[in-house]
Parts: sequence; structure tokens; C-alpha cells
Amino acid sequence: MEKVVVEENTQKKRIDSYIVDKNINLSRTAIKRLLDEGKILVNGKKQKPSYKPEVGDIITIEIPEPEEVELKPQDIPIDVIYEDKDIIVVNKPKGMVVHPANGNPDGTLVNAILAKCKDSLSGIGGEIRPGIVHRLDKDTSGLLIIAKNDQAHINMSKQIQDRKVIKKYIALVKGVIGENTATIDMPIARSTKDRKKMAVDPKGKEAITHYKVLQRYDKYTLLEIKIDTGRTHQIRVHMSYIGHPVVGDMQYSNGKNEFEIEGQMLHSKYLEFDHPITGKRLKLEAPLPEYFEQVLKELEGRQIN
Repeated sequence: MEKVVVEENTQKKRIDSYIVDKNINLSRTAIKRLLDEGKILVNGKKQKPSYKPEVGDIITIEIPEPEEVELKPQDIPIDVIYEDKDIIVVNKPKGMVVHPANGNPDGTLVNAILAKCKDSLSGIGGEIRPGIVHRLDKDTSGLLIIAKNDQAHINMSKQIQDRKVIKKYIALVKGVIGENTATIDMPIARSTKDRKKMAVDPKGKEAITHYKVLQRYDKYTLLEIKIDTGRTHQIRVHMSYIGHPVVGDMQYSNGKNEFEIEGQMLHSKYLEFDHPITGKRLKLEAPLPEYFEQVLKELEGRQIN
């Protein structure tokens, strides 16, 4: 049981943000869940995540023991870009699911990481996603950070929340984009028509995507994309919304393409962040997948200046 006495809250932060800043080993998602379950109380009473603590409030936090989850280590080859005792950064292949879920009980990145790291993975929140700080869609390849301990997990989650992690992607999209650089600032929410999809929605959460043209081809454009926010399917939703869906995207386009590629041509190429323990600035890159390079080779004769 943790106890926090509120001595000041000058910025009038919500209770979930306030607790995160107190460096208690809980993610914001876990805090919201504990609030809903009544395991975080203010002066003995249940409060919503939007409650703003006042001076003199006594916050008690019942931290649950990590839940046992039936995850089996599997000897699946993974491309490690960086590793130390606190974090591991991998180059996730296209087609690999990040963590087990309905329909994907094994063969995931988590199963592979469990085999490699054994017991040294963050178990924050007792979730079925040990060490997973952020995620990539099944058919998005590239860099992904995994935390080996709770301290690293909390720090990385906060860096992402505070937009201190620089994320750059490479995407091949349909159509020729005219402007060299642009920003898409359009909120995203769960689609009201299809709950498996996301959509641009004025009532949604802020979503900001910056893109830069790397090369134009007949019928296609190669982009470098930087995201300030990490909404589900953000890049795919934004690019589809402006009429330039990612090639191969079967969810936000018809997926059909002349290269017979299945799944979106989207690659998380670059990550820059502070090491969660040492504070050293890390700049990591993952090469484009072979199939992606092959498509670009096929397009060489169709470049537009």
C-alpha cells in the first residue's frame, strides 16, 4: 500500500497525471484501471481519473501483485538493434503480432522476447504484455522498445507521453503528393461504423503527423513520416484521409497493388530517446525490409523529379 499526501498541485493536474509524476511504479493506464476498481482512494473515497487533487488530500494506492499470465517462451529469431540490462530495441518483422490476443495466442514478439530475456522483463500492471512500452501494427515493421524492468518501463512511458521520443517512419503511399512537406493535424477516434477501425473525428484525441517527400514516382510517393502523437493506426488513418493511403493497406484502402504486397508498406525506421536509466541520448535505425527495397528498385525507372 502506497500513501501520498498532497502538499501542492499548482498546475491542477488530474489525479492520474499527478500519481505518474510521483514516480510510483505504475503506468498511467494502470492508474486509470486502479481508480476504476477503487484501489486508489482519495480521503478514503473513490474518484475518477479526471479528479484534481487538492492540498491536504490523502491518496492511498493498493498496488496489485503482477498477475500470472500463461505466456510461453518461443525460440523465434528476432533482429536486435540495441540491448543492455534495462532495455532491448528490436527490428520487428512485418507480419509478426506484438503480443498475444484472441486469434494470436503465440508466435508473437512477446513469446520471442520471453525466450531471449527469460525473467528480466517489466511486469507493470500485471498485463499480458511484459516489457512492451509501445506497439506496432502486425504488418508494420521496424523499431520497437521493450523494457526489462519497471523503472525503465515507467521512464520510457513518460517520455512517450511527454513527446520526447522522436519516431520516424518510411512509407510508400498511393498517388503523387505535390507539396514537399506538410503536417496533418486531425483528431482520431474509434470508428462509429467499424469498431475495428479508427477514423478522423472532431471529437477524437489530438493526432499530429508530419511528412516529407523523399521521392516521387509515377502513381506513388515515398515519404518520411514523423509523428508527435501515437494514436492507434495514426499514420494509416491520416494518409488514407488525405487520399494517399499506404500501399498494401487492407484496412484503410482496398489493399490491391501492382507489387502484390499484402499489408501496409510502413516501416518504423528511426527512434531517438533518452536512455531510461543513464539518460544518454540514443539514436537508433533499422534498415528497410528486403521486400520494401525490392519494390523501390522496381520503381527506379518511374521516378519523377
